[in-house]
Amino acid sequence: MPEPAAQPAPLPTVRALVERFAPPVSVNTYGSVITDTTEFMSITYGDVIKVGGRHYLVMGDERERRFGMEDPKFWVKRCIELESGEYRILKLEFAETFDQHIGPLTIACHRSAAKEARILRLVEGDPRFMQGQAHRDEKGNLVRVLLRVAGRRLDLNVEDENADHRTYFHEIYPGILERFVRACKAIQFLHDNGETHGDIRRDHLYVDHQSGEYCWIDFDYGYDMAENPFGLDLFGLGNILAFITGKGVHTIQDRAATDPDAPVITEADCALFFRHRIVNLRKLFPYVPEDLNRVLLHYSSASEVYYETVPELLSDLEPCLDTLRKL
Repeated sequence: MPEPAAQPAPLPTVRALVERFAPPVSVNTYGSVITDTTEFMSITYGDVIKVGGRHYLVMGDERERRFGMEDPKFWVKRCIELESGEYRILKLEFAETFDQHIGPLTIACHRSAAKEARILRLVEGDPRFMQGQAHRDEKGNLVRVLLRVAGRRLDLNVEDENADHRTYFHEIYPGILERFVRACKAIQFLHDNGETHGDIRRDHLYVDHQSGEYCWIDFDYGYDMAENPFGLDLFGLGNILAFITGKGVHTIQDRAATDPDAPVITEADCALFFRHRIVNLRKLFPYVPEDLNRVLLHYSSASEVYYETVPELLSDLEPCLDTLRKL
């Protein structure tokens, strides 16, 4: 008689995995070994996700911190890789479509694990971008295993500068702008390869603790803008430029409340997408050079010409570095 077919070995328990790999964490509650991440809402603290031949102990959900609030991202898990004991972020497949309302525009957006996986392959080894690999679980879900960016958000660094704006602008800002120009060139690299970042925001640009260079994170957003497929990325870069130049966000309401003698600010001085945010910063800070201010005015609601490509933006922005060095 033929011998019975060998049965697959049962998956080890979480407790056995933790005891085997002895990660530098303490886990009091042991969950399940997960090989199908479809139901990501049910994957929680103490579970182990097995994917790509590795095991990842879930320590909790990632949270997005904006505007003083924290929103849990249930499809993004903070993990310890049991084989190495190193920290990892696992982004589980979560497909969604939604409309993004930016000023007067409504833009159709979607979240795509496949897009982020493509970009991770494209930027492998490039320190201007977060690093990671994508693996499929046993049900075909695309799981992105990401390395922690050893740095801090650019906006938090800028906000923590204790200098007044004039001192900041003359002594600190030139170095920030120089690195931001290099970050723009990183986005140009994506565009040259037919990709978009998709969600350019000031909290998606990190400052590396060691090198001081800037690193982009989060590439899973896509959007539909047939008239200019790179347009939303360009406006995102403009928002960051206004933020770092102004050492924060300045609004009509704030200026009226804090400086009643300030020059009159109108809607023409504000951003196209955010009609309350001032981009004509020379009205607030007269020492901002005119050539730099003209770049910012391309993002104003009064502008008739907008940047359509990163090289167009940089052709105006890079000469501003020489102007700043001469101040």
